[in-house]
Amino acid sequence: MFKLKDIIRENILSLQPYSSARDEFKGNAGVFLDANENPFGELNRYPDPYQRALKLKLSELKKIPSDQIFIGNGSDEIIDLTFRIFCNPNKDKALTFTPTYGMYDVSAAINAIELIKVPLTAEFQIDLNLVEYFLSDSTLKVIFICSPNNPTANIFEKEKIEYLLKKFNGIIFIDEAYIDFSDSESWIKMLTKYPNLMVSQTFSKAWGLAAARVGITYANEEIIKLFNNVKLPYNVSDLNQKAALNALSNADFFKKNLQIIKTEKQKLIEALKTLTQVVKIYPSDANFLLVEVTDANKIYSELVSRKIITRNRNALVKNCLRITIGTPEENAILLQTIKNLSL
Repeated sequence: MFKLKDIIRENILSLQPYSSARDEFKGNAGVFLDANENPFGELNRYPDPYQRALKLKLSELKKIPSDQIFIGNGSDEIIDLTFRIFCNPNKDKALTFTPTYGMYDVSAAINAIELIKVPLTAEFQIDLNLVEYFLSDSTLKVIFICSPNNPTANIFEKEKIEYLLKKFNGIIFIDEAYIDFSDSESWIKMLTKYPNLMVSQTFSKAWGLAAARVGITYANEEIIKLFNNVKLPYNVSDLNQKAALNALSNADFFKKNLQIIKTEKQKLIEALKTLTQVVKIYPSDANFLLVEVTDANKIYSELVSRKIITRNRNALVKNCLRITIGTPEENAILLQTIKNLSL
């Protein structure tokens, strides 16, 4: 049975979190003389350390209480905090499924945590037979699941994730950076059912705010409190909080661009199928395609020489390029360039 206290690092449980000036006074005042700020300038005041206005807007949108929402400096901060809260360095382990997002590996290494890498099936799905062996290991604290997955672009089968949520007594971290491009439902609707579930989302992809670095995680109130205790005091700038709020207030713009990307993806798939250099296009629930080509290294280099930048994933999936869906004009340039390559 999952018990949160059993998997939290002891030093985190006993941690006395930093109390900032904005923790000790909440509200609007005429004169602020408490935080050693410069009284002059447009950006002279510290931001809300708990991003209350942004959480309230997300709470309304997602139908999730504000105290079950954490805002991070990008999803990468959330991944790093997950290691720091639940995994003891040089002792505990985490697990993920490969190929997948590379920051799980990097963050594990930074935190001195062994990351177990379980290969996906040929269809890029979770193989429960392979992962079953590790579930009883008491030092395994977190399982990272990227769904839709990067770089394979597909959603993982719901039944297999549910099996892990029921069987594993640690944290299941579902990274939904690309969920807005998928027709599948988010796992945030399952938070009340599974106390060990964390769901990460971001403003970087469908919301078009990659430069702002605003990540989100949804979890039960106890887990969110731990993240608030461990994070840096002012981890998300006021500029970035306002950028996210402005995006949420412009739902029509979001929906319009999202539909353009989805439509362009289907057009790009159909066009790529006609090219002799393309061997296979994998199913996509994201804003990118994993495309097997005749010679990934050569085609990638040829495209770079023409100032068209894709991602060479040959080291992860043989002869594959990862192609992000661009504007209609960018996609047309890509297609024409590949078509004209003499390989």
